[in-house]
Amino acid sequence: MDLRSIKTFQTIIKHGSFQKAAEELSYAQSTITMQMKKLENELGVVLIERGKPFQLTEAGRLLALQGDLLLQEFERLQERMDALVKGEAGHIRVGAMEPAASYRLPYALAPFYEKFPRVNVSVQIESSRKLIEMVEADELDLAICTAANVPTTVGFLPLFPEEVAILMPDAHPLANEKDISLPQLENEPMLITTAACPFRRNIEKQMRDRGLRPTYRMEISNMLALKHYVQAGYGIAAVPIRCVMPPPKGTVLKAIRLFEEDLLVGLAENKTKPFGRVATSLKSILQKNLRYEKEPIQK
Repeated sequence: MDLRSIKTFQTIIKHGSFQKAAEELSYAQSTITMQMKKLENELGVVLIERGKPFQLTEAGRLLALQGDLLLQEFERLQERMDALVKGEAGHIRVGAMEPAASYRLPYALAPFYEKFPRVNVSVQIESSRKLIEMVEADELDLAICTAANVPTTVGFLPLFPEEVAILMPDAHPLANEKDISLPQLENEPMLITTAACPFRRNIEKQMRDRGLRPTYRMEISNMLALKHYVQAGYGIAAVPIRCVMPPPKGTVLKAIRLFEEDLLVGLAENKTKPFGRVATSLKSILQKNLRYEKEPIQK
C-alpha cells in the first residue's frame, strides 16, 4: 500500500472534493483519480461512492478512521530512521554480570544517556559464561564480564579487577583478625554461589593451588543475596567488596591475605560484527567510567 495514496485519500476527505485535493497537493486531477483507483484495487474495496454528493463507503469510513494513525506512525518511523542514520537513535543491547550490573553499570551509563537520549538500551543480567555466549551469538552488542573461556570471535577489553574479601558475622571467632588467610578458610562452613560463578571458581582455584579444600554449607544462586545469609548467621562468604560496602549490620569484612588474583572484569564484543557510531560511543563511555578504583574495606 502506497502511503502517498493514503495521504491523498485523507486530503480528499478533508475537502470533500477530488479537484480541491488535487489543488492542495499540486497534482493533476487525473493523478488523484488514478491513485484512488490503485488504492481501491490494492484493498479490493470501493472507498468513495461515485456521483454526488461526496460520500464514503463503509470501507472508506474505516480507512478514514485509520488513515491519520497510519500517516502519524509512518512520520514517527521516518523521524527515528533519520535519527538512526545520523547516529542519534537506535537500540543497544548490553549484558552485565553481578555485581557490576547493580553497582557499576547504572552510573556508568549516565553520560551515554546524556549524549544519546533517544537511544533505547536493554540490559541483560546473566552469568559471565552466558554473556560470552550471547555476545558470540550476536544477541548482545557489549557485555561486562570476565575473560574466562572467551572464543576467538569475541574480543575482550580488560577494565578492572573485582576485589574479593571475606564477609562474616561479627560474632565469628575470626572476626577480630586483621585479615584472613586461605588456610584459615579450609574448615570454615562457607556460603557459595553456583558452580558457574567466576567468583566461586576463582577462590576454589586459589585454594586448590595451595592444596586446600573449602567446606561448603549452602549454595545460593544470587551473588547479591549472599550477604543476607551471612547476616543471618549461616556461615561466611567470599564476596566482591563492591556489593557489601558498607557491610550489613552484624557483619564484618576481612581482606584475604596474599590473595593475588582478583577477578579481571572487562568488555566483551563480537569481533565479526561492525560497530555503529552509537555502539562505539557506548564502548568508549563504559571504558572510561568503569575504570578501576580500589575499594577500602570498612571495619
